[in-house]
Order: sequence, then C-alpha cells, then structure tokens
Amino acid sequence: MKINKEIFREYDIRGIYGTDIDENISYLIGKAFASIIIELGKKETLIAYDNRASSTIIYENLVKGILETGIDVTSIELATTPMYYYASNYLNINCGIMITASHNPKEYNGFKISYNGFNNAYGKDVMKIYERIIENNFYQGTGKLKIKNIKQPYINLLTKNISYGQRKIKLVIDCGNGTTSIIAKDIFNKIKNLEYIGLYTESDPNFPNHHPDPSVEENMQDLKKKVLETKSDLGLAFDGDGDRVGVVDEKGNMIDIDKYMIIIWRDLVNKVSDKRTLYDVKCSKVLEDELDKLNVEKTLYRTGNSYMKAKMVEGKYPFGGELSGHVFFQDKFPGYDDGIYAGLRLIEILSHTDKTVSQLLDNINTYYSTKELKIHIEDSKKQIVIDKIKEYCIKKEYNIVTIDGVKVIFDDGFALIRASNTGPNITLRYEGKTEKRLKEIKDEFDNLLNKIKEQI
Repeated sequence: MKINKEIFREYDIRGIYGTDIDENISYLIGKAFASIIIELGKKETLIAYDNRASSTIIYENLVKGILETGIDVTSIELATTPMYYYASNYLNINCGIMITASHNPKEYNGFKISYNGFNNAYGKDVMKIYERIIENNFYQGTGKLKIKNIKQPYINLLTKNISYGQRKIKLVIDCGNGTTSIIAKDIFNKIKNLEYIGLYTESDPNFPNHHPDPSVEENMQDLKKKVLETKSDLGLAFDGDGDRVGVVDEKGNMIDIDKYMIIIWRDLVNKVSDKRTLYDVKCSKVLEDELDKLNVEKTLYRTGNSYMKAKMVEGKYPFGGELSGHVFFQDKFPGYDDGIYAGLRLIEILSHTDKTVSQLLDNINTYYSTKELKIHIEDSKKQIVIDKIKEYCIKKEYNIVTIDGVKVIFDDGFALIRASNTGPNITLRYEGKTEKRLKEIKDEFDNLLNKIKEQI
C-alpha cells in the first residue's frame, strides 16, 4: 500500500486531497483508527467534518472503514471543530475524528484524532495510524451509524453563562466563508443589545474572498475596512474550522492575541481565585509584564494546539492561549478552544464598560515585534539547525529557554527560533524594546541562520 508518510504530522494527518489523501486512504485511516481504539476498549466513536469540498467524500469512506471493524459511529455531520469538541462531552463519546484542514488552502484536508475524547493526538500517537495501515492489521465486524444533531445545545452552552451589560455593541464578524458560517448567525442573533454586520458568512469551500486564517494580517483587511466604515466597536474573525479567533479594534487595528489575553486577564483577575495562566513561547513580553502587574502566575509552554490543550486540562488553568488565536477558557466553559466563544467573552467585557477595545489596553508597555517569519528548511535538517543555534547561544552565555526550539531572552527583547510542526520550515519571531534593538537582534540571528544554512 503506497501512502505518503509525510501527511502524518506532529498534531494531525493533513495533505492535499487527490494527491496525499483520497477515498482509499480515508477508508484505511478509518480501519486503522478503529482497530486501535478497539484495543483501548472502545465500542463507539464520534465523527464530524468541516465545509471543505472534499470533506463529504472523505467522511463517507472514513466511516465505511470504521464500521467494517465493528466500531459504532455517532456522526454530527457538518460541524466546526468546537462543535465536535462539545459533542464529545455532551454525548459522552471519548474518542473521535474531526475531518478538517483548519486554515490550510482549499485543496487540503485532514484528520484531527482523539483517542481519549478531550486531547487531540500528537507525535507518536498520530504515527500509530500510519504504522497500522502499513501492517495491514485490522479488526473485522459490523458497526452501526447514528446521526445526532447537537446544534441547539451547543448554542445554549455558548450563550448561557455570559452576562451582558447595558451598553449596545456594534460588531463586524468575518467567517471567511469557513465552517463557522453554518452557526455564527444563530449565535450572534441571540445576543441582546448587539448590532452585527456579517462578512463572508455564507459557507463556500472555495474561500473566494480571502484565506480563512485570522492570524495573518493580510486576511483581515476587509474586516478592518468594514469596522471603520460602519464605525463598529469591534471586529471578530474566525478560521476555517472555527477554533481560532482574530480581533480588530474600533480603530481598524488588528489586536495580537497576546494583547487579547491581557484584556481577558484584566477582567478575570478579580473574578477567579486561581490566578494562573498558560501561554506559548511566541507571545510578546508585553503579556508577561501585564501578568506580573496583575500577580498572575505564569507558565510558558510550547506552541501547538494539541500540546496547549493537553497542558490546559492537566494544569486546570482558568484561562490560557497561544499567539495563533487558540484560547482556552476553563472559567465558565469546558476548556477547549472555540473562536466564537472567545469573541463572546470580549463582547461581554465591552458591554460592561464605556471603554473602547484600544482603551482596554491602556498603559501596557511598548515592544516592537516581527510577525512570525519562515525559512524553508528540509524536515530532515530542521533539528540540526536548532541544535546549532543552541550551541551558539550557550557559547555566548545567552539566557535561553529550550521547551520549543530556542528562545533567547535578553533584558530588552528576544529571538525565537523553532522548527515548524506543520511544514518544512524554521519559524522565527523577534522582539525588541526599541526598533533599533529589534533590528540588532534580528540581524544577529538572520546572519547566523544564513551561515548555518550554508554549512548544512
């Protein structure tokens, strides 16, 4: 059986439909996954799929493979990833597959896998599927398929614990024609004192207006313009499968998610007894400074949805997140990442104050940061690059954190060099207290990386 091993990635299975993933591979993934969970004592699994053009054909063949092992399938059919997470809790089915390629281009698709219900599989637990397919070792049986509709109870979860104030909020939402298009209007229509304008809220797997990734500023241009044009208080954008959020303030500026986290903690700090948080290595020092001012205990962790989600559950943090837009509330919410819910929490804060979004960030420290930068490096050479960066920093006696690549921490900035978990890239992010210092740090490590690339 010829199958591209490279689609079995650190966090999930992902590739181009028709090239890396097809009907037969989807069928075999179903058989392999089901055979593994049989050995874990499971008898049923949960399945859902996003709005990509290839998702229904993948779904049909995945389910066929699962049923042929004897495992029963409960399907919620077309859904966002947060709806799938919710269904796992609500239906008490503690394993499953979400068919999605998240924010990847339209030709991609993939599988987010869980063996234990809440945490997505990563690392060797993803590779188990590949190994099982290569072994051609599958159980046989006849499972049953059940269809469940969880839309209304999911909407109730998102809206029941939020207490809005008297202020009327004007909002623009941008679904990017992704899967949140199937649910967003139902949720925002339920909020009193809210006037909202919808951008690209029709489901379209071709993503004709822009790529559904709100962490990339280029994809937020229409939202920024619409917020300014309509004099709205806030803009919210969601990624292709709905588990990430992007934020635009009343001035049409994109708000980085580490700054969103500051707004949340400024509101949350006097409402929770447990003042601990989790954040990833890509976040700015501006977040750390504010957490220190608020006396919130900080835990720095590696980037990656699967890692962060597992650590959030293990540590029982009331709130945490990563720069990419995945944020996790265990205050008034079950703890998984849900872009729409993250937006509702910001609306809740705004509705109780006369401040604007930008004013909610008054008096934060100023740092100058690059966006996340990428350098193409073959997968086989990524770790060599990271090791050489680490050697250099040790020789220079720099203060480093190596939980995820190398984060070099200076008194007035940082350099982050890490191996991408989703492609053949080294990803970089630099920050400085001044623009001059940012340039110095960036030049030092860009030059170092160029030398290392020549050597290897």
